[in-house]
Amino acid sequence: QAQLVESGGGPVEDGGSLRLSCAGSGRTIGNYAMGWFRQAPGKERLFVAAISSGGAVTYYADAVKGRFTVSRDNAENTVYLHMNNLKPEDTAVYYCAAKFGIRPYDQEDQFHLWGQGTPVTVSS
Repeated sequence: QAQLVESGGGPVEDGGSLRLSCAGSGRTIGNYAMGWFRQAPGKERLFVAAISSGGAVTYYADAVKGRFTVSRDNAENTVYLHMNNLKPEDTAVYYCAAKFGIRPYDQEDQFHLWGQGTPVTVSS
């Protein structure tokens, strides 16, 4: 059974950096576009970033553009979210998800496979 497992979350100070990983198991994720979403406490889950199956096309939410970078290593069956200059408002549980085709890239109901999430806490 295909699974996605996120890791790399944790506490970080304002202005710090983290790299989240999303590893696929049970099936190669190389055929899927991959997305990152986040859910802050008491709020809805929101789109963060997406990357096409080959890695050539990426999209970002305005709130993270210029600070976050999504990348993938299909040989390692892993997708990454590099987060720099983190702010307290980035505090959330971060989820990776898989879908066929890159568009639409920001609608969570289009993603059919989800990880369990990894929490990120940014302190001021």
